[in-house]
Amino acid sequence: MSEAAACPLCGSAEFRLLYTASDRLYRTTARRFQVVECAGCGLLRLAPRPGPDELQAYYPRRYWFAPEGGAASRLEEAWRRAVVRDHVRFVRRALREAGRDGPVLDVGCGGGLFLRVLKEAGLRVVGLDAAEEAAGICWRRNGVPAVCGNLARVPLAPDSCAAVTMFHVLEHVADPRACVLAARELLPPGGRLILQTPNAASWQFALLGRRWSGLDVPRHLVTFRARDLERRVESCGFQVVRRKHLSLRDNPAGLATSLAPGLDPMARRVRGVAETGVTRLLKDLVYFGLLLAVLPLALAEAACRAGSTIMLEARKP
Repeated sequence: MSEAAACPLCGSAEFRLLYTASDRLYRTTARRFQVVECAGCGLLRLAPRPGPDELQAYYPRRYWFAPEGGAASRLEEAWRRAVVRDHVRFVRRALREAGRDGPVLDVGCGGGLFLRVLKEAGLRVVGLDAAEEAAGICWRRNGVPAVCGNLARVPLAPDSCAAVTMFHVLEHVADPRACVLAARELLPPGGRLILQTPNAASWQFALLGRRWSGLDVPRHLVTFRARDLERRVESCGFQVVRRKHLSLRDNPAGLATSLAPGLDPMARRVRGVAETGVTRLLKDLVYFGLLLAVLPLALAEAACRAGSTIMLEARKP
């Protein structure tokens, strides 16, 4: 572990301990980590923060969705295609109001299903992922051009993207400010930055505490509240123009996974749980039933602006 780092939002080195937790979802390590709250601004973070080499070990292979064949996989893909349209509508509206049709760069694109649906909607798209295998799947299976690398070294010209999207990326990086500034360089005036992260000001966190999947120890280095994310974005020269507290893809799933991490389809796949095709399908159906059961709470917290995720649309002046 590295030495305790200063808060990436306000610079304070003072904090108070909230929880001690380990990797509840993927079980990549038995090591215990501290989740702390900054004494200066209240931002949640790991302290001390894992170093870069250590952190790599906590990202299992295939840390993204890719169809594998079989009834269970087809069911999961159909569900994901349905709920990701919520994100697609958000992005299309942003581009329409900006008067542009792309290209859209999705940072942390994974297997590229979101970009495929955007492409089917008529938008120009490109993916970026740190994992070479993910970028390859994005290109081969979903027909979306993708590159392996990081945002600071992406092979795109300044001002070349109509929008940069980052869904569940910023909480994973050691320097969120540098990440937002790198995205800003790729946008022309009027271009849009669209961010989504877990929301530490949610009902789910208040109810579940250390069991909330939005903490995702040890992969989430910081956990933002809505006001933290807005402050970060505005400090980098953006104007926040829209906020959204409900993600049909992520909010119900986050609660279901918090309550029953052993049923989460991706967690079971990543951990290599031995299952027959029938067992896998049955577990997926039980998880899907849990998703439907928790949907009313996810809708209620979002209606009260306390959803378990926060999505921002920000404009480069």
